[in-house]
Amino acid sequence: MTSTSAAPARPRRRKGEGQWALGYREPLNANEQSKKDDNPLNVRARIENIYAHRGFESIDGGDLRGRFRWWGLYTQRKAGIDGGRTATLEPEELDADRFMMRVRIDGGQLSLEQLRAIADVSVDFGRGTADVTDRQNIQFHWIDVRDVPTIWQRLESVGLSTQEACGDCPRVILGSPVAGVSTDEIIDGRPAIDAIESRYIGDQAFSNLPRKFKSAISGHPGHDVVPQINDVAFIGAIHPEHGAGFDVWVGGGLSTNPHLAKRLGAWVPLDEVPAVWEGIISIFRDYGYRRLRSRARLKFLVQDWGIEKFREVLETEYLERALIDLDAPPVPDTPVDHVGVHRQVDGRYYVGAATTVGRISGPMLQQLADVVEAHGSARIALTPMQKIIVLDVEEAQVESLVAALADLGLHARPSAWRQHTMACTGIEYCKLAIVNTKDRAAQLIDELEQRVPELDTPITVNVNGCPNSCARIQTADIGLKGQLVLDDDGRQVEGFQVHLGGALGMDAGFGRKLRAHKVTGDQLPDYVEKLSRTYLANRDQGESFARWVARADEELLR
Repeated sequence: MTSTSAAPARPRRRKGEGQWALGYREPLNANEQSKKDDNPLNVRARIENIYAHRGFESIDGGDLRGRFRWWGLYTQRKAGIDGGRTATLEPEELDADRFMMRVRIDGGQLSLEQLRAIADVSVDFGRGTADVTDRQNIQFHWIDVRDVPTIWQRLESVGLSTQEACGDCPRVILGSPVAGVSTDEIIDGRPAIDAIESRYIGDQAFSNLPRKFKSAISGHPGHDVVPQINDVAFIGAIHPEHGAGFDVWVGGGLSTNPHLAKRLGAWVPLDEVPAVWEGIISIFRDYGYRRLRSRARLKFLVQDWGIEKFREVLETEYLERALIDLDAPPVPDTPVDHVGVHRQVDGRYYVGAATTVGRISGPMLQQLADVVEAHGSARIALTPMQKIIVLDVEEAQVESLVAALADLGLHARPSAWRQHTMACTGIEYCKLAIVNTKDRAAQLIDELEQRVPELDTPITVNVNGCPNSCARIQTADIGLKGQLVLDDDGRQVEGFQVHLGGALGMDAGFGRKLRAHKVTGDQLPDYVEKLSRTYLANRDQGESFARWVARADEELLR
């Protein structure tokens, strides 16, 4: 009897990921096909020449739910559709005939003229709506497509735009809101932001990326642009031989599969930032995964390649030169938000004020412009923490300004709860949301200010309406991911999955999820009160909430 050995199994051929640089140019999903059919930037002409005249019903479906995004427009959620139907209805069933419009504000600073233009657009066309996002944007709601060309004219007349505020393209570039005035600043990054915005935003060479591309440039050492969760970030750093420049981070991002950015280990001078930025976004365009939308962010490529290969490809294929090495600069304990009164390098002051989870209004912005002008300033800034800063204030005007801001609901000396709570848009307008976020978070702040006024250390509370983490739930002390849960009577109600102990900065990491632990919306104030009091009673001296959570017994956290 003869024995025969089994033939070796053939290795399974790996599916192509749609990487252009490897020859996979044919679209592998509907989104890629749409972008190939027509560059999304071209939709502006159809908006101006067709849709603005014929109205919502005339809009092509591919433009409506795809290409409109490249000009800052998302369809708004139809009123009255509860969270239980978010994932069950077709897009056209969720669509209202109005839009969210996002205004990109690269670098975050606004002149008084720009602030007034935004406020007036809100009042005249957006039913007074305006939100400060955690990307330094302003978002309007209730926008009629018939008004869009007029809105563009108004915004562009003062140097603002909605171009590539959304879509698979380079989104708004975060910048230090106190660039050029902070006494702590290492280098002013605004020239690099301006150069990138003028050279590359609207360039069709970069308007068809695998997914969104988020950038941050700040010369402030306090990580005020949250570099650890951006696709690319340039952060001020001192090289021992070459002086002030930037440390480079790549591959950060949250959503349902979060990754912290990795340092490239390289120092870049200010005038070379645009070229390095171009090289990194080009790698994403050419090597980024286009087969599955769920893996089409730069973070997955960085994870698969490793940072050494990423830097090698950048240097050899795109820059054609070696970058200068840089040892890791210091990392702050936690990102700074610039709330409060701070002296500027020129002897004047800036005043940072907390909004209530980013919810403001057009009338408020009109009044803010009047207040700013009356106190001798000509500009403000928005922050990635949903805050507003008034720049260039004379010392004699500071206290009067603080009081006037408080009258508008903007707090320069807020409670710890108001200062450190954020929220995304939520079910009020967002088609992906499952729960109300803005109102729920505002109510939570009011409750906690009364219940736990003695809180003497920051506890960040980030409230999100769905799993996509627009409000950065994984990196909050208390991250709340909206979902439907069962209450004590077995009814399905709005609630949250809880993430605890996330952080950015020195102890950067993602919050821990407690097994089978969910909180209804109505239980939320009781739960956060109990949790914060337990922390205050059991912490070691100087111990942050995140560090306490990391060592706390799970039963204490429920």
